[in-house]
Amino acid sequence: ALLACVVENLRGFKVAWVRVDTQTILSIHHNIITQNARVSLSFNDHRSWYLHIKNVQEVDRGWYMCQINTDPMRSRQGYLQVVVPPSIVDKETSTDMVVREAANVTLTCKAQGYPEPYVMWRREDGEDINYNGESVNVIDGEVLHITKVSRLHMGAYLCIASNGVPPSISKRVMLRVQFPPMLSIPNQLEGAYVGQDVSLECHTEAYPVSINYWTTERGDMIVSDLSVSGDKYEAVSMDNGYNKYMMLKIRSVEKSDFGTYQCVAKNSLGETDGMIKLDEIPAPSTTTTEVPSTTETTHKKKGARNSKKWKHSENQVLEEYDVEEWRDTDGEDYTLPSLGPPEGVTRDAATLCFTPWWLVWTSTILCVRSHRAALLLTSAFLLDLTLISDFR
Repeated sequence: ALLACVVENLRGFKVAWVRVDTQTILSIHHNIITQNARVSLSFNDHRSWYLHIKNVQEVDRGWYMCQINTDPMRSRQGYLQVVVPPSIVDKETSTDMVVREAANVTLTCKAQGYPEPYVMWRREDGEDINYNGESVNVIDGEVLHITKVSRLHMGAYLCIASNGVPPSISKRVMLRVQFPPMLSIPNQLEGAYVGQDVSLECHTEAYPVSINYWTTERGDMIVSDLSVSGDKYEAVSMDNGYNKYMMLKIRSVEKSDFGTYQCVAKNSLGETDGMIKLDEIPAPSTTTTEVPSTTETTHKKKGARNSKKWKHSENQVLEEYDVEEWRDTDGEDYTLPSLGPPEGVTRDAATLCFTPWWLVWTSTILCVRSHRAALLLTSAFLLDLTLISDFR
């Protein structure tokens, strides 16, 4: 802290600093009188006089006076305000508590600081507190008194102290409420068919944390995260505070698996159990629709490849060509030329009449006048299935 005293026309007079409330002389002129090592003095041109207080403490709070030894004496006073951020007085503040359900509980928080701190209580998770029949988020004051505490009150509470001088401070107090196990079963009757996988569910509440397991009608014990009878059963449990979710999965249900299963929870305050009955249900029926298929088979017998010759009317051989002969299932023969007559052959001489095997069903005689025409006609028939009786 720095206290200043400015004097005009001091001449030969002297300046002194005095602590008013204790009537303690701190300095006279250039000399320090107090034994307090945190107090020092500085001045400027015989006009400005400064009192320095290092590492200010609460004991330094109060009135200070700068005075001049004139007759009558002249002086000026100033107040040094020392503020202190809040702090928790641990020896007067509650620590973590464990109580039985339905008991009364009192949490206390003592804080100090200057100005006097404001103290309030709230839950660490931000949830409301059931307080005297009302749901409130914050409770003012150093004391939090809960009548007939329940498991819903279990959790961490924060005592927060503030006085406008940063930083504010808080202390965490954990409240644990003990009660014997309780359980609920969503479905007490389950159905499954042979070969199906089925899951049984059970919900429990307890504190201290309970030991949970399943038993079968045959007396087998199934503990969470362990398996019995190989991979037949799988028991899973998940904790959320004093709540626990249990699930028993039965793989590939058999006739011997139908019956009653027991969900068990126990702690130091007691135990409880619940039954789930697994019954057999009919397996879902499946319908198979068969689509009839039709297969058409064409039988043919390939004969020999014969060599034919084209001739003029003068009986002159122009060129040889091949003809494939086919026989159908009725025993009739058909021929198909693989080479047409040579170029330059007259229309009449180049005409070949035949019924190929792929026109048997039409009973149509096809006359082909050249090898090129036969190929074109064959392609057209295969693509469009167009019946052509004459090609000109």
